[in-house]
Amino acid sequence: MDMLWSGWGDPDKAAPLPDSVIGLLRDLLGVTPSEREPARLDGIPVPPSPLADDTLRALAECLGDGAYVRTDAESRIRHTRGKSTPDLLRIRAGEVDDIPAAVLLPGSHDEVLAVLRVCAEHGVAAVPFGGGTSVVGGLAPQVKLCFVALDLRRLDGLLALDEVSRTATLQSGLRAPQAEALLNVHGFTLGHFPQSYEWATIGGFAAARSSGQASAGYGRFDEMVLGLTVATPEGTWEAGRAPRSAAGPDLRQLILGSEGALGVITSVTVRIRPLPSTRIYEGWRFASFEAGAAALRRLAQDGPRPTVLRLSDETETFVGLAQPDKIGNSDAPAAGCMAIAGFEGTDEDTADSRARAREVLLACGGEYVGEEPGDRWAHGRYNAPYLRDALLDAGAFAETLETAGFWSALPALYDAVRQALTATLAEGGTPPLVMCHISHVYENGASLYFTVVSAQGDDPVAHWAPAKRAANDAILASGGTISHHHGVGTDHRDWYTEEIGPVGVRILQAVKAEIDPAQVLNPGVLIPLR
Repeated sequence: MDMLWSGWGDPDKAAPLPDSVIGLLRDLLGVTPSEREPARLDGIPVPPSPLADDTLRALAECLGDGAYVRTDAESRIRHTRGKSTPDLLRIRAGEVDDIPAAVLLPGSHDEVLAVLRVCAEHGVAAVPFGGGTSVVGGLAPQVKLCFVALDLRRLDGLLALDEVSRTATLQSGLRAPQAEALLNVHGFTLGHFPQSYEWATIGGFAAARSSGQASAGYGRFDEMVLGLTVATPEGTWEAGRAPRSAAGPDLRQLILGSEGALGVITSVTVRIRPLPSTRIYEGWRFASFEAGAAALRRLAQDGPRPTVLRLSDETETFVGLAQPDKIGNSDAPAAGCMAIAGFEGTDEDTADSRARAREVLLACGGEYVGEEPGDRWAHGRYNAPYLRDALLDAGAFAETLETAGFWSALPALYDAVRQALTATLAEGGTPPLVMCHISHVYENGASLYFTVVSAQGDDPVAHWAPAKRAANDAILASGGTISHHHGVGTDHRDWYTEEIGPVGVRILQAVKAEIDPAQVLNPGVLIPLR
């Protein structure tokens, strides 16, 4: 099944906002229903594919069947850009100026290799497309070349399972729920459950350094990766052959987070864990975000570390995003900050970790509020993107951004980003509601995930651009990283180059020049071209 072309996920799961939320948006932010008529899929004018006939024939020969080279309007529209709010607003307005020239569906690593060779020979850029969930411009190369979307959905198998070593080799186009189902049959789990879980793919997780909601217990996706197979125009690149190695620099780290700019990931070997027999999620209330963050730091540094550990600030708690199922309900928490702690494992281990964590949280001033908030969070954990669509439908603008920093820098980073967003949007005539949560913790720091809601204004894409730039500037000025788990794409590229510095940029450009001399691999994404 394809994702909704003009929004997120399964259209059958979309639901309108409750009247109470629409009223709150109107009274608090001046949101009014949009008068813009959204485009229809069959009504968007799409220019013919600019690919020459000989290029199309060569690509079809690579795939063995012309049916796997698609140039029809619908296929190309469905592979246009990603799922950021500006992406959705533009596609809803019928803007397809950066539509792919064709959609290719390779069925093997060798077919990907063949396609990349043809692309290099014919001067056609290639953009890997997994679940299409990028929110940072990762699917829209900024080049004058025409490009093809390399849809990897046919690479969807479990290639190997080593129960002794607890590893699995998964093809890159495998969606997360299908990967989890294949592992569950054998009694294992990957333990990677990001908000994009229902649609994102294994290759996308690796290419963007994804981090799941259970990262406190299972780790980030890049920490799970043991090996990768990558197709490049210059041939096959294999990285990783042991759990750890002192044999020079770890080239896996070049591939992880490379977003298709250094090659197309075709399979990933990951560590796996036994399927937990118990999953328990519980709620805790803290008087302030500062107090809650201190409690999370205690657990992250001294243990026990729950599998899931997250904290909403006062605004997010009040609105109800800490428990998505309660948004708009009158019994949502009205004061303080809501934290969710989740415990997974055997019955015995879960009970022990839960009891020891409870001692720490109580000692830090937390108030235990039972399992109901945790259960509500778990039930609605993948609903936020659907909520964003409903907000857009109601005339609101809603977008997210994230960063990470060391514990000592986190308070200033939090304040700086909130102030940048609030001041810039208010100056543009659309004062926002800015919410934040911590959802990934480490011994030395944590992530900050911001949600911004405002009125759309006359030009919602243009009204967001200066706010996004101001937030990015504030992140770097306050010592944060430009992305904790969304990636770089084109949206963050300029700030990423500042973060790694000119020497770092030249290193990556030199690697790309060797792997991709024709500069056809997702050009303009991650780093500027030479």
